[in-house]
Amino acid sequence: MKVIALAIFLAASGTILALAIPIRTTIPDTVHLEELTWVEVDEALRRGMRTVIVPTGGVEQNGPHMVLGKHNYIVHYAAERIAQNLGDTLVAPVVTYVPEGSVDPPSGHMYFAGTISVPDTVFANILEFTARSLRAHGFKTICFIGDSGGNQETQEQVARRLNAEWKGDDIKVIHIGDYYAANGQVDWLLTQEETKVSIGEHAGIRDTSELLVFFPTGIRSDMVARRGGRFLRPTGVSGEPTRASAERGKKLLSLKIEAALRQIRSETGGNCGFPN
Repeated sequence: MKVIALAIFLAASGTILALAIPIRTTIPDTVHLEELTWVEVDEALRRGMRTVIVPTGGVEQNGPHMVLGKHNYIVHYAAERIAQNLGDTLVAPVVTYVPEGSVDPPSGHMYFAGTISVPDTVFANILEFTARSLRAHGFKTICFIGDSGGNQETQEQVARRLNAEWKGDDIKVIHIGDYYAANGQVDWLLTQEETKVSIGEHAGIRDTSELLVFFPTGIRSDMVARRGGRFLRPTGVSGEPTRASAERGKKLLSLKIEAALRQIRSETGGNCGFPN
């Protein structure tokens, strides 16, 4: 009777009895952390899974033809493919709130309706404590992968700072900069009769093509605008999204994914997913 009474008291107080939880022996077929229970993540860690990707996106204007969450959709898709190729790797939820320009007075993408921006320090804190949380659970290799140019410097700074702090602890935080800056996309498009002007820097051929691959409803085909010079005026577009296609998007996505895989394998000695 005392055991029953104790169980009733603990249940009423919200206390969880670990011994009463049925432990699964199988893990669902997903790489996304947010689609797993804590028991399933614990089991994955027990089996030696030690690598996790932290993808970062953004909520910003992408011209009149492309949804504000473009980066979030693309990096979610790419991170999933990267994790599947690495094996024994999970993907944390996409960090969606990132620096997009000054709020007051507005600058950068904040000139356009719907953009959400946070200070660099806020973004850095989110990255830092995401990494600290993952480390606390037992992950050994933490990879920051950002789909937006404005995310890159802060990711690199946070990775460098944490690596210095955790030196000797068998923990590695990697800023996967090659995914964004050394993926060969521009060079490939130059072989496809494009120019640097037609390729552009924002909401142009590249990201429009990428989104067309797996989320075509994120493109308003009747609103595709030609470049407006600098991306801030007048359409929010730099480049020629009119020259985008899903076929090109498949190639462009593969280049980013392959660049990330090369860097991760290089920096981990091909020992992804397991402790060194």
